[in-house]
Amino acid sequence: MISTLDKIKLDISIHGAESNMNASLKEVFSENGISVYDFEVNSKAPLYPSPITLKWKIPGIDVKGVWKPTTDFNKRIQADWELEHMESRISIDAPVIGLFGNEDSNIMTFSCSNPINTLEMNARLREEDNHFYCHLTFFSEQEQEIEHFKAQLRIDFRNNHFSDCLRDVSKWWETFEALKPTPVPEIAKKPIYSTWYQFHQSLEEKVLVAECAVAKEMGYEAIIIDDGWQTNDSNRGYDYTGDWQPERFPNMAGLIKNVQATGMKAAIWYSVPFCGKKSKAYQKFKGKFLTEEHRWAPVFDPRYPEVREHLIGLYTNALKEWNLDGFKLDFIDDFHIYESTPLGKENGRDYASINEAVDRLLTDVITQLKAIKSDVFIEFRQKYTGPAMRKYGNMFRAFDCPGDAVMNRIRIADIRMLCGNTAAHADMITWHREETVEVAALQLINILFGVPQLSIMLRDVPASHLEMVKFYTEYWNENADTLMNGYFIPSKPLANYPTQRVSKDGKTIIGVYEELVIALENDDNPIHIHNGQMANEVVLRNKKDFGTYKCEVYDCRGEFVSDSNLEFVKGLIEIAIPPCGILIAKKI
Repeated sequence: MISTLDKIKLDISIHGAESNMNASLKEVFSENGISVYDFEVNSKAPLYPSPITLKWKIPGIDVKGVWKPTTDFNKRIQADWELEHMESRISIDAPVIGLFGNEDSNIMTFSCSNPINTLEMNARLREEDNHFYCHLTFFSEQEQEIEHFKAQLRIDFRNNHFSDCLRDVSKWWETFEALKPTPVPEIAKKPIYSTWYQFHQSLEEKVLVAECAVAKEMGYEAIIIDDGWQTNDSNRGYDYTGDWQPERFPNMAGLIKNVQATGMKAAIWYSVPFCGKKSKAYQKFKGKFLTEEHRWAPVFDPRYPEVREHLIGLYTNALKEWNLDGFKLDFIDDFHIYESTPLGKENGRDYASINEAVDRLLTDVITQLKAIKSDVFIEFRQKYTGPAMRKYGNMFRAFDCPGDAVMNRIRIADIRMLCGNTAAHADMITWHREETVEVAALQLINILFGVPQLSIMLRDVPASHLEMVKFYTEYWNENADTLMNGYFIPSKPLANYPTQRVSKDGKTIIGVYEELVIALENDDNPIHIHNGQMANEVVLRNKKDFGTYKCEVYDCRGEFVSDSNLEFVKGLIEIAIPPCGILIAKKI
């Protein structure tokens, strides 16, 4: 269905083009509520372009909120006099904004085909006329001289669910040759155990291997050994980054072999851009940093081929010498222009653009790693989970939110709507060991629609917690195909997606996170309902009579609670489900 706003003839104007540049915008496609425009800039000689902005407005009709890739809780309408604009580049966000309505419908979604170069975007309400003023600014960051530039603007007015329109933007990006995603190995879709929140930098091999054995038994298939493997310094700093020698584990190959002997695959963490001042690499690459004033460590300049060669060599050598299975490549978003960053393709730099140099670096990383091990897995985290990053990473993780189940749920959904078949992972879940088992279970039930990552000390938690983790992990593994490959619908963005559901081959799984009435429109079989709240019941509203279902109820540890035959008649039904328990309904 097409929105009534599609009947409006958009007046998109171009602002900021200088007299020695020719900027043009041409509609090249218009059908069923979607329009695509070619934006092109040409100059007679290379020059640093001033910012050029495309501007248009639409009436503020039935707009409830504004969706952006990493706004978390803040999906409200902004006035045109407040807040900074959204920035998109290769390592930050994705060039897309969606206006959604009161029924979760799309009002307008606009996107750009260029996720690599820096763009500025927004859609904000002007109080004088109650219109949304939208813009897309190119060259807001002057990285390099240009003679020719081309990109596409896509605007979607279809009255579909807002998540459908976001998914279609992701599919549109995939049509560009320069944005083809890397294949996703099966291991990228398996639950992962991470060392970060429970070990931090205090890693011990004996404890680590023992934890892997327990995690494997509970359904986890890989471990990410995070910060600390490379140094005995435990100050959570980055002074020793850059060399990446296994000071804490001199026999790293032996450690990886012992981990793999438990049945787990193994990945290790690297903070890619940082080169600490106490490293040998800092002396070697002096003068080849984007900045030395970063609060954590100097930042490598990827425009130097020798810098890229150094970084690629670190990962390829580690893969070969230690027989790794994957990598967590961190802090990619710190590759950008700083106040002290020199501009231009000179002094040994073979790229002028930092963004394009990052593209080259990561392209070479994934190409060379896959040549060694074709199913290597690579994790990136928000905010670098845009369409360009799908070329190099096959796992996208929610940004760090330790102990925050709601934020984890939101971030997984926001990633998932744009990441196609790239595996959307939860941030590592953790909780206090004295937490009640039901409240601890909230951490798992809120990440149901992403790949689980666990970061608790399994040897220290109560037995009831272990039972709960094992039950939910086994449930996730048994239903992974539906959870990961099904049709995913998150509801009510401004209410933090209080219900989420996924359907595949007639099977529906629903997560309920607030005391809401859950609408069932089809007689799916089976139906799984997860009570992700402290309430003791869930209320359903059936659109029509769906017949009789055999209903089995389990608590958060997988203990059987009850079974009964229920008539799913038209109207309201209240079903008793314990906090963080599950209803499994099968049609008779």
